[in-house]
Amino acid sequence: MELILKEDVQDLGFKDDLVSVKNGYGRNFLIPKGLATLATPSAKKVLAENLKQRAHKEKKIVDAANKTAEALKNLDLKIPAKTGAGDKLFGSVTTIDLVSALEKVGHEIDRKFINIQGGTVKRTGPYNAKIRLHRDVIVDFPFEVVAEAK
Repeated sequence: MELILKEDVQDLGFKDDLVSVKNGYGRNFLIPKGLATLATPSAKKVLAENLKQRAHKEKKIVDAANKTAEALKNLDLKIPAKTGAGDKLFGSVTTIDLVSALEKVGHEIDRKFINIQGGTVKRTGPYNAKIRLHRDVIVDFPFEVVAEAK
């Protein structure tokens, strides 16, 4: 079944991509949730026209994403967390904590676009996260979890 995505779907594609999925996945999940529409010939023509009109606007968005990526690469972020014995944390550091730390520095990024490698952080030390600012701009962002001053 061919579908046109209306929104980004993780591990499937980005908005306005033409994807081929199994019938049940398309009929029972993507279409009812409003994530996709059927790729009829007329819908494909409309999509092609929209993509052509959006191409020059997209360049400005990519330039802004590249500018933010450069700012993030130069950023040295330390996230304080409560620790127990040794370097174990009370709780964990997640994407929510990373988003709030980035907001304090002045970068507003939605948490669904951040992926901490290895999942949640349960110990102090250096870690990496992948931040997707645009479908073409993905930044490897190093950060460090440090013990909170007592």
